[in-house]
Amino acid sequence: MRITEIFYSIQGESTLSGLPCVFIRTTGCNLRCVWCDTEYSFYGGEEMSLDQIMAKVGSYDCKLVELTGGEPMLQKEIYELSERLLAQGYTVLMETGGSLDLSKLDARVIKIMDLKCPGSEESDENYWPNLDILSPHDQIKFVIKDRHDYDWALATIRRHRLDERFALLFSPVFNELNYRELAEWMLADGVKARFQVQLHKYIWPPNMRGV
Repeated sequence: MRITEIFYSIQGESTLSGLPCVFIRTTGCNLRCVWCDTEYSFYGGEEMSLDQIMAKVGSYDCKLVELTGGEPMLQKEIYELSERLLAQGYTVLMETGGSLDLSKLDARVIKIMDLKCPGSEESDENYWPNLDILSPHDQIKFVIKDRHDYDWALATIRRHRLDERFALLFSPVFNELNYRELAEWMLADGVKARFQVQLHKYIWPPNMRGV
């Protein structure tokens, strides 16, 4: 399995923000979002066996693990890895870009799935059938770049009644959209979503790896 890094840090996003978490960052991504902050994971990495990955994860005293990337769903071993983690009592999160079919992933994995807004320049890649695959414990994230993205997200939520089905996350693009502006839009419209910032970027330097 191609791995960019495995590290122990503070969960910076999702409804579990603030909790200690072990991150397994896979290598490779099929998307090129214009605001991506992990481009270093597109290439390189190192080959690790599942046993090596499990041993590294087990070296940390933490039962919360996130599979991230890149795009972890590109790795054929991701199914076995997630099942092995679950079998050992880990709570498993997966951050995914939402462009690939999630139907074969163990339902116990908590999926944090992007719906790509137009500002990402990848919104045509959203795999909409995933909305019928997700479980109530899964989460949908909208990364908001500007007012157009916000309006698109709001229309998408209403069209699919997402706020009645999943936890929703609104994440402003770092250093691009004013946080207060997004917060005030959400309050004015009564959006039933969680406003989130990337917490790790306020604890450590924004471009620091391994955090």
